[in-house]
Amino acid sequence: REKYAPLVSHVNHRNDLTYVIGEMVGELNVGHSYVGGGDRPSVRRISTGLLGAELERDATSKYYRIKRILRGQNWDKSLRSPLTEIGVKASAGDYILAVDGEPVNAMANIYEALLNTVGKQVKLRLNSRPEMAGSWETTVLPIADEASLYYYDWVESNLKKVSEATKGEVGYLHVPDMGPAGLNEFVKHFYPQLRKKALIVDIRGNGGGNVSPMLIDRLRREAVMIGIARNSIPTPDPNEALLGPVVCLMDEFSASDGDLFPYRFKMHKLGKLIGKRTWGGVVGIRGPLPLVDGGQFFKPEFSRYDLGGKEWIIEGHGVEPDIYVDNDPGKEFSGIDEQLNRAIEEIVAEMKTKAKALPPLPPYPKKN
Repeated sequence: REKYAPLVSHVNHRNDLTYVIGEMVGELNVGHSYVGGGDRPSVRRISTGLLGAELERDATSKYYRIKRILRGQNWDKSLRSPLTEIGVKASAGDYILAVDGEPVNAMANIYEALLNTVGKQVKLRLNSRPEMAGSWETTVLPIADEASLYYYDWVESNLKKVSEATKGEVGYLHVPDMGPAGLNEFVKHFYPQLRKKALIVDIRGNGGGNVSPMLIDRLRREAVMIGIARNSIPTPDPNEALLGPVVCLMDEFSASDGDLFPYRFKMHKLGKLIGKRTWGGVVGIRGPLPLVDGGQFFKPEFSRYDLGGKEWIIEGHGVEPDIYVDNDPGKEFSGIDEQLNRAIEEIVAEMKTKAKALPPLPPYPKKN
């Protein structure tokens, strides 16, 4: 009280109050202690339509060249890539000459022509050359956010890289959080890759949640028998059992339940942890406490200690990797993922000694 009371008279805005409360809570030095919201002014946001593409301006003509088109899954609204939809004629390398009839070479920025166009039909004039002669017009529906497309493209690129580097023998999956999105990604990629000889589980950037026990249960399953049906091939029983080795990628942005997952992974001896020490915040919350102005305050109220009853675990430190690898920002920006490269190297080496194959069929029984 003595330390922070003098600041009260200087609080003139909700952000000031949030700052003071945040500093007070910070004295606890504990994770998940949040404060925010409340009676704060806000401005109307102007949405800008995005094309799901990286553009670069031609220095001579001032038209915009499509440098790269982001992949999507257009049957999924959250992964719709406008320039890849049926009926849209656009390719990487084409030039955008006009938007709704307005030449873009006369604009300060092409996005001024895409204001308030999210989900609305927009006509683009394109050409393979930066000139009007021979150009064509195509209609697109811009999107509000490209983040999901970049994430999808990153995951697909990693899948392709792992598959090509291991001749299709190793699977890869990324789990972005320990909630609905993470479960969806796990289910989408884990089960189709069960018959791979090994698996890389990537939880870098995992934002936490509460489903890490469920994922660990799936990874721990062991075959206890082999099943076979008429006109089929042998399969492990339970069928959802992964036979080969597994490694886990993690980093300093693997947080909360993203801390607990690698801890469980290590305790169950599922495989090596590769990357950087995790975030280190496992004192958890159940929900916010409401403040009178509509703000929220989160009160951390549960944590974990080790099975031996000797120490509180993870909080304030994180989970240490077995193999430390830090991605160089410059190399990562240019597409070189040293952490993933090391994971591929380790899993290939482990397959030489830990890969498991299904045993052959025994002789059929004689019934006569």
